[in-house]
Amino acid sequence: MRPHRTTPRLLGALLLVAAAGFSCLAAAPQSAARPAAPVPLGQVVPAPAKVQAGGAPYEIDARTRIRVEDDSRAARRVGEQLAALLRPATGHRLPVTDDEGRDGIRLRLSGKARELGSEGYRLRSGPRSVTITAHKDAGLFRGVQTLRQQLPPKVEKRTKQTGPWRVAGGTVEDTPRFEYRGAMLDVSRHFFTVEQVKRYIDQMAMYKINKLHLHLSDDQGWRIAIDSWPNLTKHGGSTQVGGGPGGFYTKEEYKEIVAYASDRFLEVIPEIDMPGHTNAALSSYAELNCDGVAPPLYTGTEVGFSSLCVPKEVTYDFVDDVVREIAALTPGRYLHIGGDEAHSTSHEDYVTFMERVQPVVAKYGKTVIGWHQLTGAKPAPGAVAQYWGYDKTGQAERDQVVNAAKSGTRLVLSPADRAYIDMKYNPQTPYGLSWAGYVEVDRSYDWDPGTYLAGAPEESILGVEAPLWSENVSESAHIEYMAFPRLPGIAELGWSPASTHDWDTYKVRLAEQGPRWDALGMNYYRSPKVPWPAA
Repeated sequence: MRPHRTTPRLLGALLLVAAAGFSCLAAAPQSAARPAAPVPLGQVVPAPAKVQAGGAPYEIDARTRIRVEDDSRAARRVGEQLAALLRPATGHRLPVTDDEGRDGIRLRLSGKARELGSEGYRLRSGPRSVTITAHKDAGLFRGVQTLRQQLPPKVEKRTKQTGPWRVAGGTVEDTPRFEYRGAMLDVSRHFFTVEQVKRYIDQMAMYKINKLHLHLSDDQGWRIAIDSWPNLTKHGGSTQVGGGPGGFYTKEEYKEIVAYASDRFLEVIPEIDMPGHTNAALSSYAELNCDGVAPPLYTGTEVGFSSLCVPKEVTYDFVDDVVREIAALTPGRYLHIGGDEAHSTSHEDYVTFMERVQPVVAKYGKTVIGWHQLTGAKPAPGAVAQYWGYDKTGQAERDQVVNAAKSGTRLVLSPADRAYIDMKYNPQTPYGLSWAGYVEVDRSYDWDPGTYLAGAPEESILGVEAPLWSENVSESAHIEYMAFPRLPGIAELGWSPASTHDWDTYKVRLAEQGPRWDALGMNYYRSPKVPWPAA
């Protein structure tokens, strides 16, 4: 039987029945003869494109092996990651083997499965095996994240737990709607260590996010070592909002982040914001200022007061050096040049600056991304504009972005009153800001990237991104509280077909993520909008 597309109404019915079933199970103790039912197939985040549920489940036990092809280093790497995830809680050995066999967990790369693209996968579960098939290794990894959510939440614990470890029977066939599904972390306003960034990467990867945008420079701090301009980090990286010690990444540490992300199939996109948001650089080198006088370091939160000196040639020597060194460290396609809130730069100077800087990025083999103010200049061929406007954004500014999209500029959508996950949930939220309004979890989910920006062709939408600015976010626990439960919803908007977008069904699937986050020791906001399971 061919897999069918699950409609929101059908999916909602299935999920409500499943939720009722879980409630009954909670009310009546399980007998030894009737173990808890497995997670219904497809009750995961992001919602799969197609689900065909049915048949006997597969159970992971002491005999389970993870089988990969003998000539596939890529499949073996994903297999080892899966084994490392499952071993602690299950207590099973779960050897990764290239021995032939039709049982166990089977990871298959197929050159013939071109319809799955670079990130799609097919998961088939039955009494003898679970088989994940993909065209590329990224697809295997995405399929493993679905398999992970089909298992009980306690599989995330790092100590041995009681099973059973059952995967519901049936088939999932899944491909992403948009190629770009990102999250941004601002490490400039407050600095986050390599280990803190890695922790966030792991959390992103669970929800099939594939881009990590690192905001590496701003008025309050410069966070990446540049050999040709060493004072950027020695001086410019020495503080942060509120006057803390700041910090920066050495080149080796940055490469460590890039490699860690790559192992989880996330591409790192570095951002050097310019010509505005540059006080840390201006304070580090007097010659970058038009008057030749270095301003003091800045530890406040105001914006729009700083600018590189557009007429000076040394400015472009500086930009060339910075772009060259960062591009050499970054294997990914994109380099973000910021371009927002340059209020201290005249429009004429802004246009001149962007005309000079965009070719520098291309010279070093990267594609430009800029905040949507880039469309007020002339975006380079192939450039991407990241839209962060919101309900109060004026029509003229929206039209400027839409016209650029019609002329070939691709768009990443990050509407501030939907996707900015540093916005407070409500007035009582202890962290974050509220200039774009309060953004509860339902509001962050309930929009369609394909139709959000009226007039922009849907084919111009490259994807979505959830930025997290850190003016008053300074710990991993703060990151998690602001990102969860909103980040999974943004991830779903980027991955799942528009036909699956339905708040009433989504909130049921989202609620089941709570016990998983508990098992992982994550801090999250228990929104009253979500029917979280009883503790």
